[in-house]
Amino acid sequence: MTKSKNFSFDGGAGTFFGTAVAAFLITLLSLGLAFPWAVVLKQQWIAKHTIINGRRCKFIGSGAGLFGLWIKWFFLLIVTFGIYAIWIIPDLQKWIVEHMEFEGEI
Repeated sequence: MTKSKNFSFDGGAGTFFGTAVAAFLITLLSLGLAFPWAVVLKQQWIAKHTIINGRRCKFIGSGAGLFGLWIKWFFLLIVTFGIYAIWIIPDLQKWIVEHMEFEGEI
């Protein structure tokens, strides 16, 4: 008996490469200020290629929506001499997950 896959991913190296280069250039050319838009670009690519129980995912976050958090995190990194980095990763992941939905949902 073959078990069906509940989760699948259909992204490829070609489209990932273009997305990764664009995200890198956005971050580099803005000296890190546009990093939230690079995160959104990457998450849109990941979601677009993720299928859960036959339903394609969609990322609905925006760079503008992440920008305020990014500024706060940057300030806290400076004030705490980098120690706050421990909290940024889970906070960023939480923001990403909270801005995911299934394609076609309103």
